[in-house]
Amino acid sequence: MAAKILAVAGKGGVGKTSLAAAMVKVLVSAFPEKKILAIDADPAVGLSTALGLETEVTVDDIRREVVDQAKRGDAAGAIELLGEARYRIFDALVEQDGFSFIAIGRPEAAGCYCKINGYLKEVIGILSGNFDYIVIDGEAGIEQINRRVMEKVTHLLLVTDSSRKGTQVVQTIKKVADELVMYEDAGVIFNRLPNLETASYMDVGDLPVLARIPDDAALAEFDLKGENVFYLPEDAPIVRGIREALEKIHILS
Repeated sequence: MAAKILAVAGKGGVGKTSLAAAMVKVLVSAFPEKKILAIDADPAVGLSTALGLETEVTVDDIRREVVDQAKRGDAAGAIELLGEARYRIFDALVEQDGFSFIAIGRPEAAGCYCKINGYLKEVIGILSGNFDYIVIDGEAGIEQINRRVMEKVTHLLLVTDSSRKGTQVVQTIKKVADELVMYEDAGVIFNRLPNLETASYMDVGDLPVLARIPDDAALAEFDLKGENVFYLPEDAPIVRGIREALEKIHILS
C-alpha cells in the first residue's frame, strides 16, 4: 500500500510532540508487522526525548557538510556528496523496536543554498517511500506546510489547546493546506483541556473534532522527566485520545 503520512501541526505549546510520540506508540501496537517512521521536523528535536532515544546525526548535519564543501570551493566534493545523499541519509536513521526515527535538525539560514536544501528535502520523500506509516512532528505554525517534507501528507492532525490563538492557528493551517497539500483527511485534536466542557466553547470552523483530551498531570510529569511515552499506560488520556483520533481518520478500524 502507499504510505500513510500523518503530520501533527499547530501553534507552539499545545502538546504536539507528546501527541506525535503517542501516535507512534499506538501505531506500533496496532501494526507490529508494518514499517513505521517517526520524523522530527521540529528544530527543538523534542520527539526523540519523548520516544526515549538519542539523536546523533540529523538531516541538517548532512546538508551542512555539503554546504561547507561548497563554501570551501570544493564543487566536485559537494556534487559527490549530493550524489551519495540518498544513501548517506540512512546514517541519520535511528532504529528502534517497531519503528525508525529521523530528525530534520535546525532550520536553514535565510538565503542559504536553497537548491541543495531542496535536494535533501527530496531525499526525505525518497526515504518515506520505504515505510507504511510516517508520523511527522512539525514545528509550530504554518511554515512547514510550504516545505517539501510536508507536501505528501495524507492525514493532517491539527492540535489546539483551549486558547483563542490555538483555535485560530489550526484554522489558518487548514486554509493553507487546502491550497498546498493533497491530503486525504484532516481534523483537530483538542488537547490539554482544563475540563471537557470547555470544548463546547471552542470554535474551529468546519474542522471535524477527532478527540478531546483533558489536561493530564501524569503526562506533565512524564514530560518533565523526559520519559519514554511507550511506558504510558494504555488508559492514559493521551493514548486513548490518539486512538480515537486515528479511528476517526480511518487509520485504525
